[in-house]
Amino acid sequence: MLEKPFYRQFLKHSFNMPVKVTYWDGKSEDYGEGEPQAHITFKEPIPIRQITKNASIALGEAYMDGKIEIDGNLEDLVTSAYENANSFMRNSKFIKFLPKQSHSEKESMKDVQSHYDIGNDFYKIWLDPTMTYSCAYWESPNDTLEQAQMNKVRHIIRKLNPNPGRTLLDIGCGWGTLMLTAAKEFGLTVAGITLSKEQYDYVQKRIQDEGLDDVATVYLRDYREYDNEQYDYVTSVGMFEHVGKENLGEYFKYVNKYLKPNGVALIHGITRQQGGAYNGWINKYIFPGGYVPGLTENIDHIVENGMQIFDLETLRRHYQVTLEHWDKNFNEHLDEVKQLFDERFIRMWDLYLKACAASFKAGNIDVVQYLISKGPSGHALPMTREYMYEDLEKNN
Repeated sequence: MLEKPFYRQFLKHSFNMPVKVTYWDGKSEDYGEGEPQAHITFKEPIPIRQITKNASIALGEAYMDGKIEIDGNLEDLVTSAYENANSFMRNSKFIKFLPKQSHSEKESMKDVQSHYDIGNDFYKIWLDPTMTYSCAYWESPNDTLEQAQMNKVRHIIRKLNPNPGRTLLDIGCGWGTLMLTAAKEFGLTVAGITLSKEQYDYVQKRIQDEGLDDVATVYLRDYREYDNEQYDYVTSVGMFEHVGKENLGEYFKYVNKYLKPNGVALIHGITRQQGGAYNGWINKYIFPGGYVPGLTENIDHIVENGMQIFDLETLRRHYQVTLEHWDKNFNEHLDEVKQLFDERFIRMWDLYLKACAASFKAGNIDVVQYLISKGPSGHALPMTREYMYEDLEKNN
């Protein structure tokens, strides 16, 4: 059989920690020096052609289908694969990028709804009460997930140095916590855009329930089909990862379009410091149409579209911790999840959360907050960063 020699070569260089592998014939082999820290069991061979075509899809599907079992810390195992330059996660021999994807308005809506319209009931199970599905900000290791998410929201808004009575547009507003906090706590008139019907209905109900009709509006539409109104501030959290490589320049063009002269924007999203990339399994099963842009790629688009950067902040470790909290919540509420989805979905979602935490842990991906202005950098902002933390210091 050709599989065994291939698997030996494939796995021998895949991890930077010792692992035990048990093959489909019941025989086991150890790879790496020292006591194995994880045990991988292949219940059946995965065809070589599938692995060489796209290792992340082949192995991810095998795990979802129960053809691979992991005994040990899955997050640590994936982290070790990202950290090993010769592993299937990083070796050019195994990495295959996807073909160019469509990001028309129709396709963008389909992609967004395939993920976010799984159902609010599902997300309520493992997100915190704010329904915030993006990187939290851990001011203290003792923060609850809800506290850390509100820390993030306020951290973003404070960076804008907002003046009460002014206006804010949130592009990709999610379940509305950022835009509604800006209205309630900072005195702004706010608008939010989403392509998710579930999110739109949820935000609309919040606006009505909280009596914010006079200062908050939510729209179900593509960011490219919004009106020509301009705002003092623009925020966009976890959005540019969904627009596609070919549309990044257009995305930042619209950020510029919706900003008033000398307006300020805070753009927060997953970024690779090593350059942009796709992941086959994530694109197929979690975020269709997703593309993680490179740091300099985003900076080029920002500058090319008439804006300048005032501040950059990386939150890589914050997202690792956030994902670990989400995965803990998910696994602590499996009985509720099982009422909605089958075992294959559960294994898929657990793998997604753990693999993403590992990717941040290894530095394969990062989260960056870009504080930008339409015009000279920081024209309407204080000279130093102290203003970003003044309210925080008052509360401590």
